[in-house]
Amino acid sequence: MNLHTQLQKKHIIVLGDIMLDRYWHGSTSRISPEAPVPVVKIEKESLHPGGAANVALNLSALGTKVTLIGITGCDSDSDALLEQLTAHNINCQFIRDESTKTIVKLRVISQQQQLIRADFEEPTVSCKLQAQLQQTFDNIVQTADAVVLSDYAKGCLRPCQAYIKSAKLHKLPIITDPKSSDWSLYDGSTIITPNTPEFTNIAGSFETSEQLELLAHSVLKQHHLDAILVTRGAKGMSLVTTDGCTHIPTKAYEVFDVTGAGDTVVATLAFALANKIELKTAVSLSNFAAGIVVGKLGTACVTQKELIASYLNHNLNKNDLLTPEALHTIIHHKQLSGKTIVMTNGCFDLLHSGHIEYLEAARQLGDYLVVAINDDASVKRLKGDSRPINTITDRITALNALACVDWVISFSEDTPQQLIEHLSPNILVKGGDYKIENIVGAKWVLEHGGQVKIMPFKKGYSTSALLEKIIKK
Repeated sequence: MNLHTQLQKKHIIVLGDIMLDRYWHGSTSRISPEAPVPVVKIEKESLHPGGAANVALNLSALGTKVTLIGITGCDSDSDALLEQLTAHNINCQFIRDESTKTIVKLRVISQQQQLIRADFEEPTVSCKLQAQLQQTFDNIVQTADAVVLSDYAKGCLRPCQAYIKSAKLHKLPIITDPKSSDWSLYDGSTIITPNTPEFTNIAGSFETSEQLELLAHSVLKQHHLDAILVTRGAKGMSLVTTDGCTHIPTKAYEVFDVTGAGDTVVATLAFALANKIELKTAVSLSNFAAGIVVGKLGTACVTQKELIASYLNHNLNKNDLLTPEALHTIIHHKQLSGKTIVMTNGCFDLLHSGHIEYLEAARQLGDYLVVAINDDASVKRLKGDSRPINTITDRITALNALACVDWVISFSEDTPQQLIEHLSPNILVKGGDYKIENIVGAKWVLEHGGQVKIMPFKKGYSTSALLEKIIKK
């Protein structure tokens, strides 16, 4: 699957409970004399959109058009949300009400640990406000490619059925994140995304994956759902449809903070389904996104480049024919994490020990080695009509069999200049008696902070020499 061409800038509506996450950061050095609690000296305040607003922010980071609909107060907290969200190109359709206060969650943080959370909320929504929400939603639903219902049980989504029916009328996927204990509100959703406690509260407890599947099938039937995605923390995710159950292990490498991970899953799932990606693949992408976001501190987002790079890293077979866009995404992701990318190029028509020693030495210069090879037409132009001896597919297969080679990519031009500029390696390597000024791409790499290395080939070994031996025999 080519994610680069399949993922487009769709329009997704997020409707739900909008919140502001406020963080007070400070140092702790003593215990209060008034109670056995730490005293925190507040040194910094930070604000972040929360609830449905965080789902919208995640969608914006993934590169899609987002409209956020919800209720806030007419206060400075709502102003702060509008300022941050519009800065991320989110179309905010807030119903701002004088009699309502914007929901705020205050977290006190010291030494990267959350000490306490205080919630400021009034979880009631009047009939008048509900009517305004419905009208706002109905005015734009026909322009959407998917709908997210982000329910935090604060009252905004009590008349959920009206939104689901409207979205189904326009044949839109409906991704519902439930918090209510009454799942009849969500009847008819395309997919519902409870965590384990939310699922067991409705369906009952389970110990095995088989038990989960049986319970989920009952819920699917009762609430007319196409699918249930149960997010299970360290145990990954379980996707249940009428066709069966798929268990997906977690992709987190180092869990630093799980805040907002559920919102990331919902956003990624909606983004994928809006792009008409098959459900299991959409869930897999969501799992990769969750694995990325829990490695970040605080409520965080995943970019489309991070998502694609993570997916490709885990789903790419060595013999897959890489596109420059896919390899660029992977390389850029590796470089952001401090890895050194080495690149070399050639025809590599008849692979011999001289090639292997050269490639092994090149790989020792960094963390990953990219080998760019001329395609068949390019080799023919450079070497004559009798070449190449081996086709591009065979040459890629042979190079990928080497442990020192991480990625092989072909180019059709006479030189790899364009590909080198696109991939931007940290170190460019060439073998033989070249001078740096004569190496294709060297000037560009040096001008962009990279290095160029010249390494000797093993004497007496070349494809031309091997062919001469074969002909003489």
